[in-house]
Order: sequence, then structure tokens, then C-alpha cells
Amino acid sequence: MSEGRLKYGKLAPEGIAKMRALEHYLNTGTGLEVSLLELVRLRASLMNGCKYCIDMHTAELRKHNETEERIASVAEWRGSAAYTERERAALGWAEALTNIQNGHAPDAVYDAVRTHFSDVETVNLTLAVTTINAWNRIAISLGEHTERGKG
Repeated sequence: MSEGRLKYGKLAPEGIAKMRALEHYLNTGTGLEVSLLELVRLRASLMNGCKYCIDMHTAELRKHNETEERIASVAEWRGSAAYTERERAALGWAEALTNIQNGHAPDAVYDAVRTHFSDVETVNLTLAVTTINAWNRIAISLGEHTERGKG
């Protein structure tokens, strides 16, 4: 583990505090299931290769009594029967928004989310996905948990 590039929390404490406030809202003010949020965060972190975030969200899922099967299957969720239709829609949305560089989120993925999530839940789920992607990018590019030479 390297020392890190910048101590971003000390250099931009107000900005990091605002991101933490958004996380607090997502965790406590949206009504979205904790396990669903953590599954989505783990999926995005796996896609982004953020080891620190992968470890943290895996631990959070265990803390909330998720099974090892569900945790281990997140990367290959499409081939697993361990997830509800609502969770599958959320995981698909997380993938679409994380891998957006090749185009916009497909209508079919959006339609699946809209089948299982209300308007406000869709917005909050989107905020959760974009927030974990921001944290991943901060940790990977600046963080003390960056493995130099990777990625």
C-alpha cells in the first residue's frame, strides 16, 4: 500500500464533508434498502477496481448479514438466482451508469429500473451510483489506498 498522492480530506475538507453529507442522506433519508445500496456500491467498485471500496462495501454487506453467496456473486449477478428483480434492476443500472463512456444508459436498463423503483427512488439510486463512482475515482487517483502502477 502506498502513502497516497494527496491528503484530499485535509486539502478540501469542505468538499469531502459535502460528499459525506450526501452519503449520510443516501444511507438514512431515502428509504432505499441498506443491502441494495451496498450491493450497488460493491458492483461499481468492482468495475472500477477500487480495492479499498471493494473491501469496505464487502465488510458493510457482512455487517448487515448478507450471505457470502450474494456478496461473492455481485460481479456475475446476471448468472445468479440470489438477487431479487429489484436488486437486479439496481445492479444493471449501476453497471450502465458506471460504464457510461461507451454511450448513454440504455433505455432497456432504465425501463427495468422504472419498473421496480418510484420516481424519487430512481433519482436516489442514481445519486448512490454516481456518488460511489466519485469516491472510487478519488480513492484510485488521489487516495492513500492507491496501488501505484495499477490501472
